[in-house]
Parts: sequence; C-alpha cells; structure tokens
Amino acid sequence: MTDVAAIQAEAGPITACTVSRDVQNFDLLIEDMEAELGESWGDLNFADALVFLRQPDASGLEFIAVAVDDEDDAHLPLIRDLIQTAKSMEIKVILIAEELSPMVLHQLLRLGADDFVPYPLPEGALHEAIERLRKPEPAPPPMPAQVVPPQMQAPPGGRDGVVLPVHGLAGGVGATTFAVNLAWELASVEKKNNPSVCLIDFDLQYGSVSTFLDLPRRETIYELLSDTSMLDRDAFMQALLPFNDKLQVFTAPFDMLPLDLITSEDITRIIDMARANFDYVVIDMPSTVVQWTETVLTAAQVYFALLELDMRSAQNALRLLRAFKAEELPVEKLRFALNRSPGFTDLAGKARAKRLAESLDISIELWLSDGQKAVTQANDHGLPLAESAAKNALRKDIMKLAKSLHEVGKAAEAAAS
Repeated sequence: MTDVAAIQAEAGPITACTVSRDVQNFDLLIEDMEAELGESWGDLNFADALVFLRQPDASGLEFIAVAVDDEDDAHLPLIRDLIQTAKSMEIKVILIAEELSPMVLHQLLRLGADDFVPYPLPEGALHEAIERLRKPEPAPPPMPAQVVPPQMQAPPGGRDGVVLPVHGLAGGVGATTFAVNLAWELASVEKKNNPSVCLIDFDLQYGSVSTFLDLPRRETIYELLSDTSMLDRDAFMQALLPFNDKLQVFTAPFDMLPLDLITSEDITRIIDMARANFDYVVIDMPSTVVQWTETVLTAAQVYFALLELDMRSAQNALRLLRAFKAEELPVEKLRFALNRSPGFTDLAGKARAKRLAESLDISIELWLSDGQKAVTQANDHGLPLAESAAKNALRKDIMKLAKSLHEVGKAAEAAAS
C-alpha cells in the first residue's frame, strides 16, 4: 500500500488504487486488495486521487475502488467528480459502500460506477467484481434491417389497459383511500371473470398503499426503479404483490426516496408494462407536481383530482390548473372529485361547493360521501371498505364509479371490435 508520492516513484506498475477518507476504516478491503494484486496497488484520499487521476501516470490504472461510508456526506461532491473523471479516462470504478443511503448509492451508480460491493466485504466479492471488470464486453449483435429496436416494441402481454391516476390536491383529502378502494372495486366489479387490475404507488416518499392493504414494502421496488432500461414482463410481475388474489400492487419503495429518482422515461416504461398486462392501471400520485406528472397525465384516460371543501384545496386546484394550462397539457382529462362532500340536507354546504366550482371554472363531477371513522379503521386494518364496511356511504360511491368506468370500457371495447 502506498501514498501518491510512492505511486509516482514506484518502479513496478500500479494497476489499481483504493480511494477513501481513511483506508484503515476498511481493513477487509486492504486484505482483499493485497490478496488480489500483491504490491501493485496504491491508496489515496479523495482530494489526492482527483489530482492523481488528472496526471499522465494515471493512464495505466485498470480500476479504482472507491470506499465510502455514512460519514462521507461532506465529501460527496468530490466523490462525484472523482467517478466522472475516472470514467472520462476509461478507468473502471468499483464502489465499496458501508451503510450508504439508497439515494446516495443510486446517484453514485448512475454517475458510471461499473460495479458495487457492500462492506463488510462478503467472501470472494471483490475477486468476483474484479473478474467482471476484466471480462470483455460482448459485441452487440447486428440488428436486422426490419427489426424494431426494443425500446420501440410494445411490452408483452397483449392488453391495452385503462390508466386511472389519482392526485390529491392537498394532504389528507383521501386520495390514497380513493385509489385503493377504486382499484379493489374494479377488481371485483364482475361476479365472474373480473378484469385484471394493477395498483401502482408512485408516491416515493409518503406512499401508503402498502399500509392500507397490509402489504410489505420490498427492496425489489427500489432495484427496479433504479434501472428500468432492462425492465421486462418477468421483472415487473415479480415486483408486484397480490392482495386477496384479485388485485396486484406495485408498492412504494421501502426507503424514502427523492421524487426525481425516476425520470419520465422510467414512468413510461412502467406504465406501458402495466397497461400491456392489466385491464386497469390505478396510480396513486404524489400531491407534488413533478417532471413526470405530465407523462402520467398524457398516458391517462381519466385523471382524478381530489379536493375538499376548504380554501387550501381551492387554491391548490387553481395552481394546478394554471400550471397545466401554461404547459398546454390536456386539462380536459381532469375529473375533479369532492371528498367528504355535503350531505343531502346540507344546503349551505352544497351552495359553498357550487361557488367553489364557479370560482375555479371547473365542474365537480364526482361527489364522495364522508366515510367517517369507518374509513380510518379500514385503512388501519389494511382492508378495502368493501371488506370491512360494505355498507359505508363512501364505499357505495366508489363502487358505483367503478361499475360506470367498467361499463364505459366494455362499450368502447365492443365498439372497437
């Protein structure tokens, strides 16, 4: 093991280098590097490594092993520059990470790290990573003249599902409750031969679909979202969790992740795969408008926007409409739903709702009853309202909506055929 001065003065060739805040914190890495490379490797800290990589002597490096842990947050900009510099010089990068958050790990891998090994190092893991780096990349087979590139092909499955996103215009307006129960009612709409339904939770930070259906969150979701370029039907279907043998659920990730972790292209791949394999795709959206909200809106047949009879919902609805119209997005797909709407005898409440719609220049097409305590109890027990409070007023409203949507879908399908 040598420092930068020794690397430059070493008579024998240095083929690899570890880079860390302090390599003594990674004693297993030292042992494995010596076992793999003997004396033909060196050690540098982050700043010295960046300087060394910009020198001609670094051109002989086969790879660098960048070792980071949860105390390296302050060095992340330097580590990013280091990985990008190494990749620009065609030097391979192995990322050794100990207790690194999924968000940071994802960012570093996307910068171009060629392989990842967790620390403490499993037996033989470094050896296998080095062997993978040394294995020559197979030449891509020539594409036949008439073959459509994979990214242009329709995913296997043969269906063309209806996409129904649900967007809460303020916190606590009941968007997730609505999405979960709408998905379940669609999956139960027929007595026989029910349509297939996929419920997707795209709220990467506070998504609670899994809580409302008592389903576990799995690391598989993060792995799939991290790299959708290789998404196929098998990977997608394995990521789903069944609920009562009727509904398939794509939960939010296990950890809280930034909403820009996924791109519009990622969203398109996931929605296309879901549409190809299910009759209905219900999407629980984050209340925040992000870059890929447009992608979901474009893919949707109907985009439900939930609000309540209060000032925050009214102001947020106005902001949403202004933003969509400014970007010339298809606002005609929006269907405003008023949750906890005034009862039959609440004439004052109905008058307020009418003034709300007039002031926003919208039509409230869906009036959802106040399900009261039964809704909270059903969510806490991880059950749809149909399973815990079948006669609840909110459940009846959502059931009617599901039947209406299904009848429209069957009519459209019959007309197309």
